[in-house]
Amino acid sequence: MQAWLCEHPEGIDALRWTTLPDRLPQEGEVLVDIAAASLNYPDLLIVHGQYQHKPTPPFVPGAEFAGVVRAVGEGVSTLQPGQPVVCLSGTGGFATQAVVRAEQCIPLPEGFALEDAAAFVMTYATAHHALLDRGALRAAETVLVLGAAGGVGTAAIQIAKAAGARVIAAARSAERCALAQRLGADATLDYEVHTPEGTLREELRRLTDGRGPDVVFDPIGGAWAEPVFRSIAWRGRYLVIGFAGGPIPRLPLNLPLLKGASIVGVFWGEFARREPQANAAMLRTLAQGYLQGQYRPVIDTVLPMTELPQALRRLQQRQVQGKLVLRHPG
Repeated sequence: MQAWLCEHPEGIDALRWTTLPDRLPQEGEVLVDIAAASLNYPDLLIVHGQYQHKPTPPFVPGAEFAGVVRAVGEGVSTLQPGQPVVCLSGTGGFATQAVVRAEQCIPLPEGFALEDAAAFVMTYATAHHALLDRGALRAAETVLVLGAAGGVGTAAIQIAKAAGARVIAAARSAERCALAQRLGADATLDYEVHTPEGTLREELRRLTDGRGPDVVFDPIGGAWAEPVFRSIAWRGRYLVIGFAGGPIPRLPLNLPLLKGASIVGVFWGEFARREPQANAAMLRTLAQGYLQGQYRPVIDTVLPMTELPQALRRLQQRQVQGKLVLRHPG
């Protein structure tokens, strides 16, 4: 098999495309021929040694991928050779094959394209868990989606609209705001025009008739967090998804007190581990939504698997709308 190997998690330049020994699945494992893998922000952090999960080097990065089961190990009854699956294993996806635990693979229903599957589960599961479970979003409420043109942001727009919410999409350019509108956003907010130090709060007041957003979906953090939280509605819920914008913000705790508002942490991976039955039900709902055309991942570009470093640099420089997918030929 061939794979991108991270021997020293010191950054993108430390990755090496190489040939590794083929492996056979052991008890409870499956061998998957990988067709496509997508990039997520944790993939960038993990090769820099900056993610909370730090695999022991050397390792193959790539948390999310889709392909076809080639072989199953002893004791595996839920999957069989020839079955299409999407896998979330934390590592191993940027390769031609992967051996993973059977429970890390989800069988794909007929009609679920492998490229779409590789770009679907992590972002849509995160957004669904955030908005509907942790955020208790109700129809007719207003949701502000920060980072609205990214992978998880584009998923959040679609899920919020399906729930009957009004969506304000915030993104960093007119082009990205236009993408959000095509996905169903009711209004947009351009970071390049309305900055945290400038007219951001004034624009949020205008877009919500002075009330503020009921739910804030924030995968960005950084300088936007405090002015946005100061603009939140009474009993608002601020969903902390991640910190793609850089620094982890430090919010004054008098702000949730004054607004009767909640700061809500969202960690879908831990939810899936601790509440597997609830997670499985959610994934079935999401798959049905995809097959019905309700949800469709936004794929910026499909690149050959051998172009992982270029793809990671695009992600690092925030040049991606939706998600990047790496694909093997055939």
